[in-house]
Parts: sequence; C-alpha cells; structure tokens
Amino acid sequence: MSSYALGLDYGSDSVRALLVNAQTGEEVASAVVYYPRWSQGLFCAPAKDQFRQHPLDYTDSLVEAVQALWQKAPAGAAQQVVGLSFDTTGSTPIALNRDGVALALLPEFATNPNAMFVLWKDHTAVKEAQQITAAAHQAPENYLKFEGGIYSSEWYWAKALHVMRADPAVAKAAYMWVEHCDWISAVLTGTTHPDKLRMGRCATGHKLMWHASWGGYPPDAFFAGIDPLLSGLRDRLPVETFTADQLCGRLTAEWADKLGLPVGTAVGFGAFDCHMGAVAANVKPGVLTKIMGTSTCDITVASYADIGDKSVRGICGQVDGSVMPGLVGLEAGQSAFGDLYAWFRNLVNWPTTNLLQRSSLIDEATKHQLIQEIEDHTLAALGVEAAKLAVAETGITALDWVNGRRTPDADQTVAMALTGLKMGSQAPQVFRALVEATAFGARAIIERFKEEGIAINAVVVIGGISKKSDFVMQVCADVWNCPIDVLESEQSCALGAAIFAATVGGAHANVASAQAVMASPVCKTYMPNAEAAQAYEKLYARYQHLGAYVNEGKP
Repeated sequence: MSSYALGLDYGSDSVRALLVNAQTGEEVASAVVYYPRWSQGLFCAPAKDQFRQHPLDYTDSLVEAVQALWQKAPAGAAQQVVGLSFDTTGSTPIALNRDGVALALLPEFATNPNAMFVLWKDHTAVKEAQQITAAAHQAPENYLKFEGGIYSSEWYWAKALHVMRADPAVAKAAYMWVEHCDWISAVLTGTTHPDKLRMGRCATGHKLMWHASWGGYPPDAFFAGIDPLLSGLRDRLPVETFTADQLCGRLTAEWADKLGLPVGTAVGFGAFDCHMGAVAANVKPGVLTKIMGTSTCDITVASYADIGDKSVRGICGQVDGSVMPGLVGLEAGQSAFGDLYAWFRNLVNWPTTNLLQRSSLIDEATKHQLIQEIEDHTLAALGVEAAKLAVAETGITALDWVNGRRTPDADQTVAMALTGLKMGSQAPQVFRALVEATAFGARAIIERFKEEGIAINAVVVIGGISKKSDFVMQVCADVWNCPIDVLESEQSCALGAAIFAATVGGAHANVASAQAVMASPVCKTYMPNAEAAQAYEKLYARYQHLGAYVNEGKP
C-alpha cells in the first residue's frame, strides 16, 4: 500500500499544498490558494512599509487547499497520509494572549493591523532593529554573533517591540509572540497554549537569537534594557527547540475533520520556506541553494568541523540543525528580487492601468481582464527586448535595494538607485539594468560567504523566476560566472516540507533517506558565457561603487 506525505508551503501571497508518494517520490497532486484578505490589500500600508496578514487567511486557505487535493489525488489517498509539515515565510510573528489565542482572532482585535501577523517584508521596525543591534554590541556577550552581527527590522524582536510601542492595547494583551511556522503546527496539534507550545530550531535560531551556548535566549535584562515592554517575554518562550525532523504533535479531531485526514496524523515542527526548499534541492556543504521569488533566500550548510568557531559576518544567521540535522545551516538573501521587477512593471504600466480603471467606456469585467493581460505580458515583453541588448550597452547601473538590503550587512534604511539614464534610455534598457542589479546583489552574497571561509562551489535555484525567465537566469549565470542548476519541481519548498513529513510520519528513518527518494532532480542547467562574464566584472565594480556611494550618503 502506498503512503503519502503532505507538504504545506506558505508563501507571501498564497499557500501551496503538495501530496507526494513517500515510496516513489512522485508528486501526486498539488493545489494553490491565494489569501483573500491579503489579495484585497487589507491591513497593509505599503507607503509606510507596513505589511500584515490575518491568521484567518492562513487557516481558511489551508482548508481550501488541502480539500482541493482530494479532488485530484487517487481515491483513498487522504487516509494514507502518514505526516504533514509546514514551511512559511519569516520572520512573520504574531502576538498571542495568555490562553495562546492569536490576538487577531479576538473580536476586539479582529480588524487591528497590529494584532495580525507581521509579514517578513514589513520594515516598520527599523529603529527597533538598530537599538537591538547597538545593545548587543555593548553587552558583555554579543548575542548577534551567530546572526551576522546585525539585527534586522524583518525579524521577531524588532517587530514585537515596534508593534507594542505603537499600540498599547496590543502590548497589554500580548503574553507572548510566536512565528507563523511554529504557530500553524501548534494550531493543528492543539498546542498553542503557552504551557504546551513548543518551537522549532529554524525560526528561533535565525530570528529569535536562540543559541545553545548561552542556554537559549539572551537574558531578560538584555531585553528589558532596550525597552521595559520586552521585559518577561523571553521567559515565556520554551527554552528547548526542535529540528524539523522531529514530531511536533498529532492532528486533532477538529483539524482532521476540516482537512479530511486521519485523526492523529503526525505533524512536524515548522521551518522557513527557504530552509525546507534547500532540503528538496539536496543541499550539502559547498552548494548554495537560492530560492528566487518576491525576495530571495540563500541557504547553504557546513559541517561542524568546517564552521568551527567562525561567526560569519553580515548574514541572516548560522544555526545548528536549522536546515539539516547534524549540519549548521547558513542563511542569507535579498529583500527584493521579483519584487523589484514587479515595482518596475507597475511603474511603466501606471498610466495605462490608471486610465483603464477610470474609463466609463469599459465594463468592470473587461477592465479587470485587460489590466491582468497587461500585467501578465509586460515583464515577458521587457525580457525579450532586454535580452537583445549587449552587456554594457545600456550604460545604466542600478542597485537592487528597493526594499532595503537583507544581506550582506542588513540595512533597511538604504534605498535603490539608478545612474546613467539618458534620453535614449527606454524601458528595456532600464529593465536589463534592474535584472543585472539583482544578479549583482546575489553575487555580493556569494562573495561574502567565500570571504568568510564558507565554500560555495555550485548554485542550485528554485522558485518561480527560475522557471519563468531564461533571460534572468542567463544573466545570473554570467554575473556569478558559474553553472546554475534549476530544479524540476514546481513546488520545491512544499516538497521539502513533504520530505520532513515523510520522516516524522515514519515512512523514512531520517531526512537523508527521504531525500534519496523524494528530492527533486535537476531539469535545466545554465552555463556562463565567458565573454559576458568578463564584461560583467567591470559592471559589478560599478555596482559596488554605487552601493558605497548610497551607503555613505544615506540619511
């Protein structure tokens, strides 16, 4: 009899469910559901860098996605699911009350953005991140030395502090804060109450400053010294953390009924999307897995012997077991990749879409269809024309920091820049410069790893962009001057979650044996063009000079 593993991948816009045959690795069925409230722009204020998501978007969409699987899967497959596991974006925390209920699920907070999940790309906590960084460097023990040395506004403590400063009602009601990847597993296993809640190693190590060497989290005095609002919060968090191959709990009767699964199905500890995606890509020392989506997340691993006592500067953390048990996971990434392209698409399309929206000559359904067609075709058309341009032909240099800089050296106060524009600069020329900027930003990460003694000998990419644009991928191969393997799976992060689900469900003895059967093969390889790679050396130097200029002149 076949057994199945269920992987759930929570992205920025949607949840993706993937059912995988644990014995053969066949991806049996998948479903994607977009968050309804997020799709309407609710609780967000992009001009203020505020991006919030309602927990009901996560739970409602989960039920819809999993139920959709059973319409496609073989008859009886639901009853043969041995385990399910989750990956999510992060850092994406939310406040819980003393009973472990997310504040946004209470009537008095149902429409309060501060009671929602604070999405990874919410950058409202820049000030708080700077204060945490300063406190860590002044403390007797630098509690950021395993998180790149700089705390980010994208991360847990900065977001919690900012929200509590901004909203006294939330601050009063908040008993603890929890990451999305830990919350969703707790919801399905009935363990959200603070007395029962357990948390995964991935989020706690990379975003919450957890480390075994100081017995868990920094002391309460460290946090209280930053702001008394943080006093006591760390003491309410469970000190023990768990790798994603461990059992979080069993599916409750309530959620078994909602999802159409057997009561008691194994549920694994959650982790971040990029970390589980790397597992689907057979991540190993010397190989960088790059997840290309709205932003990017770069993951590699190192053995204990190779990492030694190194503290890698300017990345998003190094955590024992955050990716693979028995190896140290290292995370970096870019705050905008696909988001930079989407920004430019919206910029060049604004006059047309605005006129269409205001037109009284076209019915609403036709307006929506036309706007959708324009958005769907713009980037593809720009890519076709940009690919015709020779390297250095545009004369334009751009930075990829339209949403701040994640790594190397996190700084969400920096901004994007463009230089070299002339009267002859048209949309394809600018678009090519933006694509080159994202490739340069990725190269800066690769070079930082190498400078810090972490080997990067090959790159594997997953995510939508890797399948959608030959132009983007070829530019990356040329800029990085190395081959790039693209994974076959369309849902690599969900596949990684399914690998962990198969492990916690007992279909495989460990993650490595599950990978041997279930990990995704490579479907395409991009090889660098030697002439283009040489030309990009000069352009990369321009990118670095522009970045230095912006860094020095920032407010």
